[in-house]
Amino acid sequence: MQHANVSRTEIPGLDVQVFAHPGPVARPAVLVLPGGGYEHHADHEGRDVAEWLVGLGLHAVVLRYPVAPLRHPAPLDAARRTLDWIRTGGHEIPVDSSRVAVLGFSAGGHLAGLLATEVGAPELLMLGYPVVSLVDEPHEGSVRNLLGDLPDEALLTALSVDRRVDERTPPTFVWHTADDVSVPASHALRLAQALVDHHVPVELHVFPHGEHGVGLAPALPEVAQWTDLTARWLRTRGWIRD
Repeated sequence: MQHANVSRTEIPGLDVQVFAHPGPVARPAVLVLPGGGYEHHADHEGRDVAEWLVGLGLHAVVLRYPVAPLRHPAPLDAARRTLDWIRTGGHEIPVDSSRVAVLGFSAGGHLAGLLATEVGAPELLMLGYPVVSLVDEPHEGSVRNLLGDLPDEALLTALSVDRRVDERTPPTFVWHTADDVSVPASHALRLAQALVDHHVPVELHVFPHGEHGVGLAPALPEVAQWTDLTARWLRTRGWIRD
């Protein structure tokens, strides 16, 4: 297991923590977006995940994006700026700027999906139990924290990730649990169907059991397989090597 060189970097207005794989070789990097319903940040979906990624031979950058009472588009603006910063430098770590991915959980998965469905998208998208739709079976807390109490219906549709997918959306890995009562697995299924409809490569895993927000799932061996499955997926794309 490689140990990351960890630093907290001040980009004006942003809180970014860098977990750099040691050594001079330029490596792919992953922007990590923890969940928390756009109300807070789930710490176990940040540092722990970043250290796992470093162990795979990647760099990882955890963004504590703006949350309530700040509203849309503040989180997306922060994610855009961080993605650009990872690609263009200023962090003094050797990043392969042509291979920058984003990994998001829950509401952070929603933010990752927004980032991946616009111009300048990351090269790969990875999602754990993501909030996808703000229209169909929405996670009310995320909607309220992101858009306020009475959001416009057109905006709800425009910010539903499954409605934003097109042929330019990057290859995607997504996993969920079938008995998630906070964010139904139907969110992941809707996203996968949209990706298939637009001929975007997608790998989907729905595990039978597991509550929402489990992160690396150390207490749930079956669900914890998602890390090995993700590593295999990255390996087939040449992003990591044994």
